[in-house]
Amino acid sequence: MNDIYIEEDKSVLDAINLLDQNARKILFVHQNHKLLATVTDGDIRRWILKKGDLQRSVKYVANYHPKFLCEEQEALAIRTMKEYGIDAIPIVDKNHVIKKVVFINDSVQEHGMFKKKIPVVIMAGGFGARLSPYTNILPKPLIPIGDYPIVEHIINRFCLYGCNHFYMIVNYKRNMIKAYFNDIDKEYQLEFVAEQKTLGTGGGLSLLQGKIKDTFILTNCDILIDEDLSKAYKLHEESKNLITMVCSLKNFEIPYGVVNVEDGGALKSIQEKPNMTFLVNTGCYFVEPEVIERMEQNKPVDFPSVIQKYMEEGKKIGVYPVSEDSWLDMGQINELEKMKARLGG
Repeated sequence: MNDIYIEEDKSVLDAINLLDQNARKILFVHQNHKLLATVTDGDIRRWILKKGDLQRSVKYVANYHPKFLCEEQEALAIRTMKEYGIDAIPIVDKNHVIKKVVFINDSVQEHGMFKKKIPVVIMAGGFGARLSPYTNILPKPLIPIGDYPIVEHIINRFCLYGCNHFYMIVNYKRNMIKAYFNDIDKEYQLEFVAEQKTLGTGGGLSLLQGKIKDTFILTNCDILIDEDLSKAYKLHEESKNLITMVCSLKNFEIPYGVVNVEDGGALKSIQEKPNMTFLVNTGCYFVEPEVIERMEQNKPVDFPSVIQKYMEEGKKIGVYPVSEDSWLDMGQINELEKMKARLGG
């Protein structure tokens, strides 16, 4: 359980790495095991959205007024967590030393449910050229990850949120995809929408005009988000966004010394193998139905270009950050192998 503790002088990036490891979504800041504060994935998400420096001390994001119980109050732990809507509470002795941490569920916390049944649109029409030779035989959505094809993993995960209506936009080897789903038992409704030509990751939405009347999820057919997306939906609703992008933190180490130069050519600084951190598009979005109705019929376009157009119009586009470890993408061979290893394939 040492991976739920962090010292105050550690960086926000250190905290992100620990949160990825422990899957508990919370860390306890301590000094010589004395409780000082807590840091949650939500605290870090807010810091990222404020463009905070990930190399700063974790104290800049921590909550220094955490809930806790004394040892003699441990029996009240579950009641207290339910009362305050928290997932974990530390038990401390009279010197404020953390003796244990009680979690409301002793395993990894389950995600919440969407407050209404949201339709899910899966873009599954591409050729998957980067996954050749797999896609010479199978369409990308049917590439197996363990016991199930990737697209079935995606559907099953969204079913856990209460989703039961799926649209799959298909093109390449579409009859093979339809045959697979016609042969399995399923407790959800799946509608296939066939492209007559390649329309990109956005253009296929025009084929859904008149079908979707409320907020929907748009996702690529080769990604999984191992994060509580009910929080992303809540952000989308409360912010009244037209589109909310689910974006992953991505950390890269430059394997060289990076030189910064003044205008006149004088050396300004040298950074030895610096870390560069970015937010990258995962290919998962919460979208309002207006976007579908304004799509041009049968015009090829990628969804990021659609987003750019709405940004230029001044529409509200939001971002929901998730950790690097929670985004699984099998768009390339090396990433496919990582996903298989992660999911037991």
